[in-house]
Amino acid sequence: MKRDYLLCDFHIHTKISDGDMDVSDVIDLYGKAGFDCIAITDHIISGESIVDKVAIAMKKIKFGGKGYYIEEDEFSQYLEILRKEAERAWELYEMIVIPGVEISKNAISEKQGAHIIALDIKEYISAKLEPEEILIEIIKQDAVSIACHPHKTESTHGRETFYLWNNRDHVKDIVHLWEIANRDDLFNVVSLKKFPYVANSDFHNPRHLYSWKTVILGCKKEKNEILNGLKKNENIAITLFREK
Repeated sequence: MKRDYLLCDFHIHTKISDGDMDVSDVIDLYGKAGFDCIAITDHIISGESIVDKVAIAMKKIKFGGKGYYIEEDEFSQYLEILRKEAERAWELYEMIVIPGVEISKNAISEKQGAHIIALDIKEYISAKLEPEEILIEIIKQDAVSIACHPHKTESTHGRETFYLWNNRDHVKDIVHLWEIANRDDLFNVVSLKKFPYVANSDFHNPRHLYSWKTVILGCKKEKNEILNGLKKNENIAITLFREK
């Protein structure tokens, strides 16, 4: 039976950054689970915070210089990998794959941390920019921004990132979407503010497949239609995806 909705997840990590699975394996996992659209959103970091310096050290030691985050000179190759995987995903599963990144401004102070997803990104955006500058760069690329896990989480996420929420009145006009749910956490404050929303898994390993997801009602399965629908934020719902 043909569905009149699209099952989506717009926050997914692979071995290109700190995920446990190769891109192709992630595609197969989501495709076989019946998803209509996903976004691969591996990390870009600034390298300035202590958290980032640890990541850089791990990239050199544990990953042999590859993985854990995307460097600027790796970005075009990253997009090419996603382009090829998007073709395969459509051929095998009729699933759309949107290229994205999670631009991660990590800080010792949770009040200064901000993680921002850019969906349908075309050019590298440095995490050394201020959050407001990152959001403006996303708009310039005609991409779509998501404020990730903007409020306090109960699950294990590492350091919290409260900058965007604490400055919501300042940035609300340049943030396209806010995560109302991330993996197992629900952020009712986003709902109370009536901000445009999505729900995502923040996927790093297979068990994260079973988490909060976005459902788009009455939308064509076409990338631009999906992105425009997200920005309009009409006919958007969330669902807690569980194993059959």
